[in-house]
Amino acid sequence: MTFDYDLFVIGGGSGGVRSARVAAGDTGAKVGLAEQSRYGGTCVIRGCVPKKLMVFASEFSVMTEQARAYGWPVERGPFNWGSFQTKLNAELDRLEGVYRSILAKAGVETFDMAAKLVEPHVVELADGTRKTAKHILLAVGGRPVKPDIPGADLAITSNEIFNLQQLPKSMLIIGGGYIASEFAGIMTGLGVATTQFYRGEQILRGFDDEARNLVTDGMRARGVDLRLGTNATALRQEGNGICVVATDGTEAVYDHVMFATGRRPNTDMLGLAALDLPLDANGAVIVDDYSQTAVPSIYAVGDVTDRVNLTPVAIQEGMAFVKTVFQGAPTKPDHDLIPTAIFTQPEFGTIGLSEAAAQAAGPINVYATTFRSMRESFGGGQEKSLLKLITDADTDKVIGCHIVAPAAGEMIQLIGVAIKMGATKADFDRTMAVHPTLSEELVTMGGPVRMG
Repeated sequence: MTFDYDLFVIGGGSGGVRSARVAAGDTGAKVGLAEQSRYGGTCVIRGCVPKKLMVFASEFSVMTEQARAYGWPVERGPFNWGSFQTKLNAELDRLEGVYRSILAKAGVETFDMAAKLVEPHVVELADGTRKTAKHILLAVGGRPVKPDIPGADLAITSNEIFNLQQLPKSMLIIGGGYIASEFAGIMTGLGVATTQFYRGEQILRGFDDEARNLVTDGMRARGVDLRLGTNATALRQEGNGICVVATDGTEAVYDHVMFATGRRPNTDMLGLAALDLPLDANGAVIVDDYSQTAVPSIYAVGDVTDRVNLTPVAIQEGMAFVKTVFQGAPTKPDHDLIPTAIFTQPEFGTIGLSEAAAQAAGPINVYATTFRSMRESFGGGQEKSLLKLITDADTDKVIGCHIVAPAAGEMIQLIGVAIKMGATKADFDRTMAVHPTLSEELVTMGGPVRMG
């Protein structure tokens, strides 16, 4: 059978674009790609990139206070949301243009519209046109969802927060994951009176307890009104604000409410039921170790598979797909020991097992130190940093590292290389310290603080 394309990709986010570009540019495959929204996907347009720029913007409020402590007579003025938003939108436009250019240079034919599957080798575009492909890759990502409570439609999600017409005076963020916690810090830093509800006992469930406790302390010290064991039961319009009824019986009015309580893969409109392509309970496409679905011609990468929902993971899954299908080198994406940064304030970087998870797996040694950094101490700040290593007691191998500190994300990226290579505590010990730095504590810690 002759096909229109060797590969047709549905989705123009990080995973889809990388797969299409490499398949077309490096292997000479004929590739088509359909994207119904903006190229770059969640990460570039409504996720990692704009969020990190907002983190940068929000951090200057603390920097002005530190600057005065260091002798700079600066005064903090009001944040200009309009000016920032104009520049932010221009940057996102630029990045989308880069993605489009990358695809064009690789020879990928693009279609700015939705697409769905009608047969194992047939894609139907929104205008009714049908395209055939030897292989089809689903890379449509996911979306935030709101809980089923009265008035939920009055709230926004992380998709809409970048497009607010003006900065609110007050805001409630509901959720305890990294998105909710990051935006609580961002909005507080921008001068918004920010409250965060989380129904659980502690935010950042699944991460190291010692680290997330310190993150919570730091967020509260910076001004976030974080209420644990609390959730919203109903929302209603009250004047120009939104009145929120909480599980503790209290009611309060906020300018905006944002739900960050979960995400769902974008599989609803893909026509998968007609192909008997199985999904899991959350609507994610089920794939094997090589990202192949139960329909041999169809593969899926990224958040639509709900494996590890991170941009670099989607990109690596896309690269592994191309190697497997187009380069004759069957490759499984490596989901083990993924370094991760949570851009809360204070920042949190992590790789490997939490202390609780490591303890459940076998005997461990824990090396940790908590202290005020030189910069913080001299500037009169009270925020503490944590550097923590967890090792297998039998092999001395580092199986977890957790950092709460400025630039924790930058540090965990580099430490991740060593841990991925199987570094031991002895390897850290014999590495010379860079002095004076915060990170030198990682190579100067003595005996374990806990054993178990």
